[in-house]
Amino acid sequence: MPFVENQGAKIYWDEQGSGESLLLIEGLSYPSYMWHRTRPILAQTYRTISLDNRGVGQSDVPPGVYSIELMASDAAAVLDAAGVPSAHIFGVSMGGMIAQEFALQYPKRVRSLILGCTAAGGPHAVRAEPEVLEILMRQGMTPEEAKEAIIPFIYDPGTPRQRIEEDMAIRMKWYPTAQGYISQLQGILGWEAYSRIAQITAPTMVIHGETDLLIPPANGRLIAERIPGAQLMMIPRASHIFETDQPGVATHAILEYLATQRGYVQASAT
Repeated sequence: MPFVENQGAKIYWDEQGSGESLLLIEGLSYPSYMWHRTRPILAQTYRTISLDNRGVGQSDVPPGVYSIELMASDAAAVLDAAGVPSAHIFGVSMGGMIAQEFALQYPKRVRSLILGCTAAGGPHAVRAEPEVLEILMRQGMTPEEAKEAIIPFIYDPGTPRQRIEEDMAIRMKWYPTAQGYISQLQGILGWEAYSRIAQITAPTMVIHGETDLLIPPANGRLIAERIPGAQLMMIPRASHIFETDQPGVATHAILEYLATQRGYVQASAT
């Protein structure tokens, strides 16, 4: 299993497929295995590289706050370990925050940027309803209770329960420790990039579900307005986990966007 040491933690990463490099960064407390719907399709055309952010999956769980800047440096260390000087970067939720920070800290390493269901932090961010934030804190909840409580806020009401259960089976297998979860959450709460993302020069697509209650879709619009030339795609009948709510639509949009950055349209994206 590939691991790389970075700033006090051993970070797990792996790769699938071949072609231009595409770095996949997951969200709060989610392991890299949560790319299970999208990654097999992307790997048909791209060398997909994914990591377990520090605190989750097979990566170390060191003490202290995991700042978004720190986790962006973990992503850079993974690319170094893979021998990749630059890549397309695709991050969702907290992973989208890490991707924004990565683009700011390592601009020459970003071929293109896809920001899914994410926010830019700070006072401009549109917050979820208080009940959602309370669930995120998980006070007094068992893992099973916390898992069930968040479902209405991250999946569209029309999504088949079987599909949700497939996600949750992976989620529960790699359920984070309290230390890992809180350390990542503290990193999110202490981060802000809205004042800086106008500096991002990489071609960017922002993709967001229209019914997202965890990170409201207004955040996607704010980011797209702020990053020069950014494209915005809102997916109907999709919430925070848009890849499960609308897997066909989401994957098509991602492939189509990446194809434009390769200079041609792939047959699989049409």
